[in-house]
Amino acid sequence: MNGRILIVDDVATNRILYRARLAAALYEPLLAVDGASCLSLAAEEKPDLILLDLTLPDMMGIEVLKRLRSLPQTQDIPIIALTSATDAEARLPAFSAGADDVLVKPASDAVLLARVRNLLRSRGDADLSAAQQMPAMGFAEPKTTFERGGTIAMLASLPDANLDWRRELQGQSRDKVVIVSRSQALAEAGSSEGSFADVPDVFIIGNGKGDTLGGLRLLSELKSHPSTRHSAVCVVGQSGDDETAAMAFDLGADDVVNSAISGHELSLRVRSLMRRKRRGDRQRASVHDSLRLAMIDPLTGLHNRRYAMPRLAAIAAQSHAESTDFAVMVVDLDKFKAVNDHFGHAAGDQVLVEVANRLTNALRITDLLARIGGEEFLVVLPNTAMAQARQVAERLCEAVQEMPVRLPSGQALTITVSIGVAVSSRASGIDQHVESLVEQADLALLDSKSSGRNQVTFRLTAA
Repeated sequence: MNGRILIVDDVATNRILYRARLAAALYEPLLAVDGASCLSLAAEEKPDLILLDLTLPDMMGIEVLKRLRSLPQTQDIPIIALTSATDAEARLPAFSAGADDVLVKPASDAVLLARVRNLLRSRGDADLSAAQQMPAMGFAEPKTTFERGGTIAMLASLPDANLDWRRELQGQSRDKVVIVSRSQALAEAGSSEGSFADVPDVFIIGNGKGDTLGGLRLLSELKSHPSTRHSAVCVVGQSGDDETAAMAFDLGADDVVNSAISGHELSLRVRSLMRRKRRGDRQRASVHDSLRLAMIDPLTGLHNRRYAMPRLAAIAAQSHAESTDFAVMVVDLDKFKAVNDHFGHAAGDQVLVEVANRLTNALRITDLLARIGGEEFLVVLPNTAMAQARQVAERLCEAVQEMPVRLPSGQALTITVSIGVAVSSRASGIDQHVESLVEQADLALLDSKSSGRNQVTFRLTAA
């Protein structure tokens, strides 16, 4: 099944027709006969999309919309409102209440199914599992109480009404409205940085004179480029052109309107697009931060083992391709347990942070430094032979030892490290697996510890 869709209509014939259409397209229909059953089913079943008739026997469809948007379980579910009213003004309350679209019954099969596909695809792009898991883990960000103003880009070739639209858009929100040419919009799509101060959050585009497919081509360009693929796009078309509207939805349009639309309705639609776009931005940022935190040691800010081992494998592969050497070091603080025992774990944490900073400052930007254990660090030096590796390792020992670490209590601790080194040398014909190199460096570290600490040891089998 492609998705679960809740059909809300008090007329049995309508429910049967919608169920047949959606089932034929391999969706799983759920049925509700009134507002109360809609709210109950939506909260329990969490459908992927809701088709909501605005005329229900127990409560107004607008009230159902408001309640769905107020419940945490249902507030992000896409909703297509269905109405028999052909008056454009009758659609406005539904958009104000949170409908993603309002279709006049009987809706064209092509447009309805294209809109369903479109909204489900948009939700799938933004509905990332990692972001959904954040609240359960206790890392959810508080609700944003203030949203920055966005940017709405209107194509200059739109009808004369665009001046009225612009005034309405600017009067209803803090968003900035700019008029752009087709070439500027295309330049925006093809640019990695964008020609505007910020990439527009919403594009309102249409066809040029005598070019019935120009808007669709521009839509395809905007949705295919990294800089604009997450911008919302509203396509302005001709009333009654269901085929083009369906095509636009399938190409990724976030909304399709006709050129006779009022400025008020357009403003409400754009507000909905802006809200949906910002929600997607927040989810992508949350996932990005989660992935970054999964690779970073929270105490020192260094990379962790999860990041370090694949990165080491990549360095090894590059070394093999270029026939160059690289060195692997395991660095361990000497007598660190005594620091924790005598001065407390807070002091131990401060020592770890300071040692991490000193190691970082003593290495090249191309070198890899990661915390892989409690007081253990991994260093990987690309394009480095044994003699250079020895110099670097000795410099690291000196960098850690040369100045005492001062604690908040005023006490100064002299810290030393022991280092084990293994070198993968192409010249000597040694081509070891990266995990084997780390093991060799770890064994060399044990030799440094048993020989008195604060020294560097190489494993001969790895050089």
